[in-house]
Amino acid sequence: MADETLAELTERFGSGDKALDPDVEAELRSIMRLHELSVEDMYYKWDAYCIKMDANDMKTSITTLRAFKQDLQDSLERSNRAQVHVKTEKRVGATPRTATKTNNDVYGMLDGLTTPGPGRSVKPSSARRRQLETPSVSRVKAEPMSSPLKQSDQPSSMLPPSSFHDRLNAGENVAILNEKLPAAEPPIAPFSEPRILVTVGSDRKKWGYKTLAMKLSEAAEILDDRIEEFTKLVMEHHKLDELAIGSAARQGTTEIVAVGRIASDTSEGKLNEASLVLETSRSTGNAFRVPLNLKQLRGYQFFPGQIVAFKGINASGKEFAVHQVLEVPLLPSAASSPLDLEKHRERLRGGPDAMDSDSEPLPLNIIFASGPYTTDDNLDFEPLHTLCDRAADTYADALVLAGPFIDAEHPLIASGDFDLPDDVAFEPDTATMTTVFKHLISPALNRLASANPQINILLVPSVRDVIDKHVSWPQAPFAGRKELGLPKKTSIIGNPMTVNLNEAIVGISTQDVLWELRQEELVGGRPSDPELLPRLSKHLIEQRHFFPLYPPSDRSKLPKTGTEAGVPPGAMLDVSYLKLAEIMRTRPDVLILPSALPPFVEIVQNVVVINPGYLSKRRGAGTFAKMALYPPDTSQLEIEGLMAHDVFKRARVEITRI
Repeated sequence: MADETLAELTERFGSGDKALDPDVEAELRSIMRLHELSVEDMYYKWDAYCIKMDANDMKTSITTLRAFKQDLQDSLERSNRAQVHVKTEKRVGATPRTATKTNNDVYGMLDGLTTPGPGRSVKPSSARRRQLETPSVSRVKAEPMSSPLKQSDQPSSMLPPSSFHDRLNAGENVAILNEKLPAAEPPIAPFSEPRILVTVGSDRKKWGYKTLAMKLSEAAEILDDRIEEFTKLVMEHHKLDELAIGSAARQGTTEIVAVGRIASDTSEGKLNEASLVLETSRSTGNAFRVPLNLKQLRGYQFFPGQIVAFKGINASGKEFAVHQVLEVPLLPSAASSPLDLEKHRERLRGGPDAMDSDSEPLPLNIIFASGPYTTDDNLDFEPLHTLCDRAADTYADALVLAGPFIDAEHPLIASGDFDLPDDVAFEPDTATMTTVFKHLISPALNRLASANPQINILLVPSVRDVIDKHVSWPQAPFAGRKELGLPKKTSIIGNPMTVNLNEAIVGISTQDVLWELRQEELVGGRPSDPELLPRLSKHLIEQRHFFPLYPPSDRSKLPKTGTEAGVPPGAMLDVSYLKLAEIMRTRPDVLILPSALPPFVEIVQNVVVINPGYLSKRRGAGTFAKMALYPPDTSQLEIEGLMAHDVFKRARVEITRI
């Protein structure tokens, strides 16, 4: 038993095949004993601690483990203080409650401490819910202020959020890509002409499909077609003939190449080596699923829905022994003709009279941000107003905003108990969430457009947007610009979408695929990509899809929201239309993937992958990304007559605290 525990500790907390340091092992066992944790539970808490500390790949050492141990102890103490605080507010002379078969807690002393029996759930009493829920605007105004508790007496979960104006480290850079490139300096005066030509890479009509009408036959066909498409790609890339491709489910003594989809043999729990199966296509293997034997692989990284190509053999007819994982070919890098690049370069001058034609054009200034755009306790949207002020002051060329804008999971929006500002004129009987958007969000964008007339504003919806009637993903753009009171230079695009900002191809998706991949990914041995965030991003590029995971994660595994239920809506996939989410023709130059994971910017397969973070966290200010994109060098011509964009070489990206 001790050897099994040590092996599991080494697998979870070790570095490759290297044995754990004895002191580290002793500290890990001490934490397990003190908090009565299994190795798996402790690993999940360690993972959450790393995210909280903004450390993607924190090494296990005595110092970090002792800090982790102290954090667990602090969390336990805060939880105990919260329970004590709730108990002291009970009336001393209250009549005891009657004990029942399902409730032997006569005096209410077990509130928050009892564990539900099988098939049951414990719900807090109405009084306890009122203490823990976020107060609505109307109730805050109506209730008199009580004497504040001392800071030390309040549990952290009940502390009021700090004011946005009192935020710390505003303007601090969290991460910088290509730091050797100078930061973009704002021009002395606004340009006379727009410096960006925005081109949307998909027909908008395709996105207006009917939702909640998915047919199983259509969904199955889409999933099967994807295996067939990758089979052809693998054959062309590795120069294989049709005889080399076979079914992993068919017994045989000859080594074959099998292409299929990674899946699990159970609908519950996380993917593991024992539950790993390969789903074949209809034409090759009659859609059979066969268990996989990965013992001959030094390392691997798989997730449900991943299309893979294996070389191996099924000698027993019971499992497919994988000898080698074949590489899936990548899409080509984005490239343009020298003539087109020269046109974009001239556009950067911002007009014929903007600057000397012999001088180097100023770099593009592009800002990326993702919702939510306000904290859980108000609808002031202060972070959004601050971001728009910054875009106006620096004369940004483009502002790309990803949803949610009016978040369905915001406590005040979910309850419907809020008021619009007193100076807003509207008809209460006909007011909708579009009215809320028009009066709370559009003013910030209109002021920006007035101060910086040449800016391009792009809005990308989210499945959590209340104003969008399209409830499935892939997701159509929401209501028109005029209806929302937006400026003329605003473009509302689909989710996901690929757009051209001059020559640069930018892919954007507001679906938090990185978080879900992290929850479902199976990593074993010594994977070829040990770093978490680049590896998750690489999956999208290799699979040529904005959401390659299937099925998506259960909603209970997603980050909690501020509503009473606390469960987000989930991925809301319409499988029949997942082809709209494919990355077509070329790899994007830039990939924007907002996520609850720590914000980052990385170069993955020559693609600049950016997680700008959320502009507003539930209880405080968040982050955004700004990119200075320098002009392309048109002095050299490639052999085939096209020049690679090489945005990853000439883009300086900063992740900044708002």
